[in-house]
Amino acid sequence: MTTSSLSEAPAAATPVGKVTPRGVVRSEWLKFWSLRSSCIALAASLVVLLLFAVIASATYSPPTAGNSDQGMSDGSSDAVSLALMGTPLVSLVVGSLGVLLFAGEYSTGMIRSTLTAVPRRLPVLFSKSAVVALLVLVLTTIGALMAFALGTIGLDGEKISLSLGDEGVLRSLLGFGVYMALVAVFGVALGALLRSPAGGISSLLGILMILPNLTSLLPDSMADVLEPRFPSTAGEAMFSLHQSADSLSPGGGFVVFAGWVALALAAAAFRLKRTDA
Repeated sequence: MTTSSLSEAPAAATPVGKVTPRGVVRSEWLKFWSLRSSCIALAASLVVLLLFAVIASATYSPPTAGNSDQGMSDGSSDAVSLALMGTPLVSLVVGSLGVLLFAGEYSTGMIRSTLTAVPRRLPVLFSKSAVVALLVLVLTTIGALMAFALGTIGLDGEKISLSLGDEGVLRSLLGFGVYMALVAVFGVALGALLRSPAGGISSLLGILMILPNLTSLLPDSMADVLEPRFPSTAGEAMFSLHQSADSLSPGGGFVVFAGWVALALAAAAFRLKRTDA
């Protein structure tokens, strides 16, 4: 007689870990630090901010009848504006970093692996935004405080010299960090929306730096309404020590610029969900 033995049941497959928001954030954190360009961009933004602050404060001269209309010698200069003189270039660096974090994955094809691991897709967008916003917020806030401290040394004895305890100074320096964090998230949204590093960076440059200059082509009545509500103009109101009569308040600038960022994120989320990688 032959005996037949029951075949053993196959071993259960190792269960696949559930995709959690915390896990996605951790993954994006590791990917961020694995890119050499990320570290270079963060270091470059800090160096640019400090370098411009030192040069601006060292070359400052008080306004006189002969030079009141020349560069940094105008009466509107203050210690905070000199410390944050590198704002346009720093915003371009951190914004480009945000663009590359998302659009770079489309260039290398890594986006297919990313979206396979996270099928719901939107957690990838929000996790990248959260990681870069946190890092840029911390770094640029520390950088702004350092730039102000270095600028104070160069402005010792000048009329415009301020201390950290003076009214509005700390609010301006903290507002600068928040603005830069929002710029980085804006870059992530443009990278996800356009899926091209060149296209995203070009759009960022046009929106933040070129668009406000186009108001000179508009009638004065329309320009006065639109210009304060452009992204970079509204963002600058967040960290300006003194607001002009036609500019937004720091809180108003935050609301307007955050609205631009939210709109870009919404458009990026829509395309990410509805179109293939």
